[in-house]
Amino acid sequence: MKNVQGNRLQSDQELYMCRLHEIVERSIKEQNLLIQNLSNPPVEASTMGQRISDKVARFGGSWKFIILFISILFVWICFNAIAIQRWRFDPYPFILMNLVLSCIAALQAPIIMMSQNRQEEKDRKESEDDYMINMKAEMQIRSLHEKMDLLEEQQIKTLFDTQAKQFELLAAINKKLDHII
Repeated sequence: MKNVQGNRLQSDQELYMCRLHEIVERSIKEQNLLIQNLSNPPVEASTMGQRISDKVARFGGSWKFIILFISILFVWICFNAIAIQRWRFDPYPFILMNLVLSCIAALQAPIIMMSQNRQEEKDRKESEDDYMINMKAEMQIRSLHEKMDLLEEQQIKTLFDTQAKQFELLAAINKKLDHII
């Protein structure tokens, strides 16, 4: 009888280890797929125009540009307001300055929009990567839950087996007590 129980206990333990091994293998496969997707992103070669638009947008949105632009406008206005009449190239109301500012704005706006579109693509890709990382964490949590469920199932089974053995021993003790009394 003890040999049968020992064989059953060993087969139960082997089944438990086999199920645990399956959970771990599935978890590792899922994680490897996610890691592969995250660590090998597709390389996008940016064109020269894209690199220029990024640099122009970066410079156009900096304090250096704002200070430089205000300085140039200040010098332009002061020179054309104070200089001798024959040296003035854009007298008040500064029509040439308005034309230059309009041209700069007309060129700078689409360049900044192109750069923003590229940044939006980068942000979208980063968001996808964050989603993949969250999926990996969720899969790890699911795997842990499966392991805990399996462990809990094994513990409950062990408790019931132990309880059954205790009941058998208690019944045997009761029989012996009945014979003695």
